[in-house]
Amino acid sequence: MSPDTIVLARTVRTLDDATPGATAVTAVAVTDGLITAVGSAADARDWRGPGTELIDLGDATLVPGLVDGHSHPALGLELSTGADLSAVRDLDGLRAALAGAARLDGWVLAWNLDHNAFGDHPVHRSVIEDVLGPDTPAFVRLYDGHSALATGPALRAAGVTGPRTFAQRATVVCDPDGTPTGHLIEHAAMDLVTAVMPSLPLARRRDALDDLLRRMAAGGLAGAHVMDAGGDILDLVRAIEDTRHLPLRLRIAPWCMPGTGAEGLRELASLQGESGRNWLVGGVKLFVDGTVEGGSAWLERPDCHGEGTAALWLDPAEYTDVVRQLDAYGVRTATHAIGDAGVRHVLDTVAALPGRGRGRHRIEHIETLGDEQARRFAELGVPASMQPTHSAYTRADHTDAWSTRLGIERAERAWICRTLRDTGATLALGSDWPIAHHDPRGVLAYARLRRHAGTDTAPVNPGQALTALMALEGYTTHAARAAGESEHTGRIAPGLRADLTAFALDPLTADPDAFATAAVPLTMSNGVVTNRGAA
Repeated sequence: MSPDTIVLARTVRTLDDATPGATAVTAVAVTDGLITAVGSAADARDWRGPGTELIDLGDATLVPGLVDGHSHPALGLELSTGADLSAVRDLDGLRAALAGAARLDGWVLAWNLDHNAFGDHPVHRSVIEDVLGPDTPAFVRLYDGHSALATGPALRAAGVTGPRTFAQRATVVCDPDGTPTGHLIEHAAMDLVTAVMPSLPLARRRDALDDLLRRMAAGGLAGAHVMDAGGDILDLVRAIEDTRHLPLRLRIAPWCMPGTGAEGLRELASLQGESGRNWLVGGVKLFVDGTVEGGSAWLERPDCHGEGTAALWLDPAEYTDVVRQLDAYGVRTATHAIGDAGVRHVLDTVAALPGRGRGRHRIEHIETLGDEQARRFAELGVPASMQPTHSAYTRADHTDAWSTRLGIERAERAWICRTLRDTGATLALGSDWPIAHHDPRGVLAYARLRRHAGTDTAPVNPGQALTALMALEGYTTHAARAAGESEHTGRIAPGLRADLTAFALDPLTADPDAFATAAVPLTMSNGVVTNRGAA
């Protein structure tokens, strides 16, 4: 049977050492969503049938379809509602941005605010309330996604008048007299206010998600590991697939938060494998800690404020028991662990599992870690999932909020991507959108430069830079490994899913500053062309 599609390119990086003559491949055949042949342009003439579409990419470079190893496309639409504060650098800029922000049902919503904008001031509603007026509820998400600032009217709408107790470690920060400052740390605290905030109807969110995924495909993404299966994400992806092709292959991991009991774990296990044409539920997302800037990362030693010494789970042994139960069900897990104590606890948990979990359990973020614990990833077969562009919120001289929280010694071992690769660990790369931009070209460039492409910013811990091949593997072969999908995707080889990405510049030889803006002439997800841009 002749293929549906043949893709030609001057260079094809198969990343498949098992295919004889892989270095000479210039043609790929696709049939019914699978790669059915690889070879030369001459071979392609023999493959072609009367109904075969020929896509000639000219001088472009074709690589396995890029997969973002950690993304929040549906949750991110909620998190990124309102004014984008990414350009705000100080309190004057914050006040000006909020004063001119549009209202949604009377609310001011904003996101992506850098903690550094507060300088030496505490995160407190008093710094913004006078520019909004006494009756305007406002909810401002900080860039880490784990904390927010709410004004008095927003707190009153949610009935928040003082401190609260939660099943997980979360905080409604209060002044000494017990009055909430508006600073809400961790999801349980923020959820008090988000529950009463305005939201868009499902149809509008469906279309917004489809538009976002198409923009992701335009940057070269063929898939994503989705860490936000709360709310109605499954309804959203089903609604998209009712009328069109889902632009990215989504592997969705539902959340498992502290307090989830035996019945909840059974429900999570029963969801595994639920799927559509281009999505499936695969794995469970857990949190063992929060963020450095919020004082909720779990550290071996306190931060400069005396915080960061506790897990998100009030009893860390409960987390270990939950992972043990999920492992017994055969469920893969991905655990958010930012601090060194949090990472250690997850590694200890995996080490105690029968068969050490057989590579089913991975760790997300890993922002500060020493060499001793880093070596355990390869030893235990635990994949690491990291987002290099998160370090852009820090500074090379360690004068930023993240670094000053931790101190020089711990800041010097931040985002140790190269150390993990050099020790033999699997390292999946991603963006954590909307915490950082989803465009994989920028992440690939940053992973090599340790700074944003096209800037003269001093690189952050440049010794942790990846090679071009390591970076590309983070979005292809290692992303597949981290999800247990190496037999299905991550390489260009017969029998694998037809996920393909083409760039005008070769990601293995191009200057990373130039590659960050290279054209993306083709993206294919599950055999369907989802982007056909200019070469």
